[in-house]
Amino acid sequence: MHLTEFNSLTREDAVQAIRPALDVPRWLEAVADARPYWHREALLGAARTAAEPLTDAEVEQALSHHPRIGERAAGEGAEASLSRAEQAAVDPSDEDVQRRLREGNRAYEEKFGQVFLIRAAGRSPEEILEQLSQRLHNDPATERTVVADQLRQIALLRLEGLVTA
Repeated sequence: MHLTEFNSLTREDAVQAIRPALDVPRWLEAVADARPYWHREALLGAARTAAEPLTDAEVEQALSHHPRIGERAAGEGAEASLSRAEQAAVDPSDEDVQRRLREGNRAYEEKFGQVFLIRAAGRSPEEILEQLSQRLHNDPATERTVVADQLRQIALLRLEGLVTA
């Protein structure tokens, strides 16, 4: 949707329009309530500011909408479509990559108790696997910070795709 259309929506409709970017009520409301935006950079700046910081509870809520890296999101909704596009570089027929992702995801979930989240857009499968391996060495506090940052990056990329200049 175009920025002018986003600006003209009701608050409820604006929140729903950007929900696929980051399903965190506080963030959604802050971005919707700061309208009108005169240019997309203002929208992205407000979104970035509203996402700093994300609380542990907000990160946990947002993670519930993200599939494991290497798994295709099911469904026809906007979030599922965005997730599939973001993970397009991960070939589901590449058995070696899929095996390594399954093993890495399992180790990550055992250590941190949540899915491994990374901004997959623009990254090769090898880069994703390298980051997964490196992040397994993080302590929980460091990893919470990294996950929140990755979530912000994903939200901003998605918002750029949802609201055009």
